[in-house]
Amino acid sequence: ALVANVLRNGSVLLQWGLPRPAAGLRGFALNCSWDGTYTRFPCDSVELGAACRDYLLPEAHGSVRYRLCLQPRYAPPRPAPPAQCVEFRVEPAAMRDIVVAMTAVGGSICVMLVFICLLVAYITENLMSPALAGAAGAAAP
Repeated sequence: ALVANVLRNGSVLLQWGLPRPAAGLRGFALNCSWDGTYTRFPCDSVELGAACRDYLLPEAHGSVRYRLCLQPRYAPPRPAPPAQCVEFRVEPAAMRDIVVAMTAVGGSICVMLVFICLLVAYITENLMSPALAGAAGAAAP
């Protein structure tokens, strides 16, 4: 089975196993295409050796839907079996950075708000209460 592993740096590692039957296998044909606004565009066609079990697509663009198909190539007279295909979309790197930054800022604001609430509670409890207790004690005799 063909598997597409999308890596953090925006590249994609394709991995597959040995097809059955393996006798007469000459290699693989890897075809790639991506969805545009109105049509599908070819992006890569690679011939790979029979011993190859993985391929690195170094720079996949974010927010683009890719379709990669791997077809085993056998020596003639054997016909080629149908291709195995996988579809994926790479998350845009800029969006990932924005989400991380917003999470960090939101966490900092939460910590600050908790600290302010604790400070207000401390001031209210320790500074205001003795003043009120002293004023009540002075007025009582």
